[in-house]
Amino acid sequence: MIADCRLDPAAVELGCFLAHPPDTVWRALTDPDLLERWLLRPTGFAASAGTRFRFTVPAPSTEEIACEVLAARPYEQLTYSWTYSHGEHPVRWNIDWTLRPQGRGTRLLLTQTGFDIEDRRQKMVRNATERSWKRLVLPRLGQVIHH
Repeated sequence: MIADCRLDPAAVELGCFLAHPPDTVWRALTDPDLLERWLLRPTGFAASAGTRFRFTVPAPSTEEIACEVLAARPYEQLTYSWTYSHGEHPVRWNIDWTLRPQGRGTRLLLTQTGFDIEDRRQKMVRNATERSWKRLVLPRLGQVIHH
């Protein structure tokens, strides 16, 4: 039997190395124009604790995700809530980005919490979310940073 080494099996925890300094990575996480290029279009976003903002899901949908910045330490950490109340199964997650200088670049750690893995549907959503971060979103973030 292979042991599960994740700290929290109910969380999505991913890390990647980006060959850019923390201030460049921070800008990609906090500049609304850059956010739109790799994640979603934010409205009302500022990297300041207590800021409430929305992400808009692209067409054909016009749904919005309500968010609030929970923590913001420039070049170190950005945490926000992610509340999607549309549809049959509303969700509330927390997204945490931690930046650590490493050599000539930055180690970026993503942690997404709020999944109830005792619920079969939520466990499936957690696994699909992890795949989406790995295969789509984080590679797009890397492309935005490198250009």
